[in-house]
Amino acid sequence: MLVLDVMLPDMDGFAVCRTVRETSGIPIVMLTARGEVADRIVGLELGADDYLPKPFEPRELVARIQAVLRRQDRVDPRGTTRIGALTVSWAARSVRMEGREVPLTTAEFELLGWLIRNRGRVQSRDKILDQTRGIDWEAYDRSVDVLVSRLRQKLGDHPKRPRLIRTVRGAGYLFIGGQDD
Repeated sequence: MLVLDVMLPDMDGFAVCRTVRETSGIPIVMLTARGEVADRIVGLELGADDYLPKPFEPRELVARIQAVLRRQDRVDPRGTTRIGALTVSWAARSVRMEGREVPLTTAEFELLGWLIRNRGRVQSRDKILDQTRGIDWEAYDRSVDVLVSRLRQKLGDHPKRPRLIRTVRGAGYLFIGGQDD
């Protein structure tokens, strides 16, 4: 998340926003004293996700940041993510492991994407079910375990010596890919 003021000492925030947008999908909230409608439009057209004029209520800033983060995938959906031997192309919805194509179902791809976007944070079965609810698979108590097992098998990730997805007993699953990279 980038909170960006328009009036910076060396380069204006609009130029920074434009430059960041050329290479990144990081969420941007512009926070500035320039609150004219034209300034807000320019900021949004340059790629800002939200624009909050000063003076502002700090709680509103926090609420806007939370809203932007909910809308963002935190992984640039236009690009490719490489984690060790794993490569995920978000736009093509394709996965490669050690250079070979790994055919995943929609549910498996969505699960992998969710785990990557929440890398380093344990995801409970309930949270995974909530985030993948729209996927066409029957949700029963161990359906997440079965889905994780299928994903691990396809990625060549052994549950006893995980390189990507670790089981956290009593809590859920943790994406650990890239920790040794």
